[in-house]
Amino acid sequence: MLDLDRLRALNAIAEYGSVSAAAEVLGITTSAVSQQIAKLERETSSRLLERSGRGVRLTDAALLLVGHAERILSLVAEAEADLEAQRGSVVGKIKVAAFATAARGIMPHVLRDIAAVHPQLTAELHECDPKVALPQVLRGDFDLAVVQDWQNSPLPFPEGLEKLHLLDDPAEVAVPSSHPLAGRSSLAFTDLAEDTWVGAPPGDICHAWLCHTLRNGGVEPRIAHFSLEYPTQLALVAAGIGVAVLPRLGRGLLEPGVVTIPVRPRLVRHIYVVWRAEAGRRPAVQAMVTALRGAVDTVGEGAGQVLVPSHQPDGAK
Repeated sequence: MLDLDRLRALNAIAEYGSVSAAAEVLGITTSAVSQQIAKLERETSSRLLERSGRGVRLTDAALLLVGHAERILSLVAEAEADLEAQRGSVVGKIKVAAFATAARGIMPHVLRDIAAVHPQLTAELHECDPKVALPQVLRGDFDLAVVQDWQNSPLPFPEGLEKLHLLDDPAEVAVPSSHPLAGRSSLAFTDLAEDTWVGAPPGDICHAWLCHTLRNGGVEPRIAHFSLEYPTQLALVAAGIGVAVLPRLGRGLLEPGVVTIPVRPRLVRHIYVVWRAEAGRRPAVQAMVTALRGAVDTVGEGAGQVLVPSHQPDGAK
C-alpha cells in the first residue's frame, strides 16, 4: 500500500521543483524528504528522481504517480474535512497565509481571539504574497489565506476556492508636511506629476502596481527610493525626499512631518479570506473565518483608521 506521507513528499517535489523546496513547504528536513522518496521507490519498484544539473527531475514513473497522488491527497483532505465537520470540534492545527500588511494589521487580533475562544486549536501564521498563497491554498499547503486585490488590478482566483470579502482598504498619498499640496483635502496623481516617488523594489508586486497605477493616472513614475516596509517609506517621506501611496491597513502611526491625503478618484483594495471549497465544512476553518470577520470590526478603530468592513450574509462568492 502506498504511504500518504511519501506521496505528499513526491507531490511537493513536483510542485516546487526541488527536494529542498519541498522540505521547506512540508516543514521537515531535506534528508527526511529524500528518505521518503527512497522508501517510495522501494514500494513502487521504480526510480522516481534523476539528477539534473544541481537539481532533480521526475522520471516518467514519478509523473504518472504524481497524477494519481494529486487525486488521492484531494480525496483524503475531503474525507478529513467531512470527519472533522461531523465531530464539530474546533481542534487541531490550522495554517493561515496573509500578505504583509494583513499579517501586521489584522492577524494579531485574529490569533489572540482564536487562542482565547478555541484553546485546542493551534493557528500558524505565514506571511505570504497573495499570488504565491492562492495556489498553495488550492494544494492544501495552507488552510486559508488573506489576500488582496486592487480595484484597478484584480487578482485572479483559481477554481476550487471560495472567498469572503472582509473589507475595503483605501489608499492615500503620503507627502511631507512641508509639501505645497499638504493642505489639500484630496489629490489626483496628476497633481504630483513632478514629484519623486518612494515605493517597493522592482520585482515586487507592489512596485508593478504603483507603476501601473501612476501611468493610468497620467503620471510617468519617477521612483528614486525603494523599500518593502511601509514604515521605511514613511520615514523617507518625512525626510522630504519623496512621496508615496500607501493603504491604511497595517501602515501604523504616521511619522512626524508626514501628511496623508485621500486619492482622487477614490482608490481601494479589496481584502478577502479564501479557502478550498471542500474545507469550508471544517469547524476550524469556520472558526477562523468568524475570527477574521470579527477582527475587521475593530482593527480600523484600534489603529485610528477608517476602514470599511464588509459582512456578506450569503458567505463566499
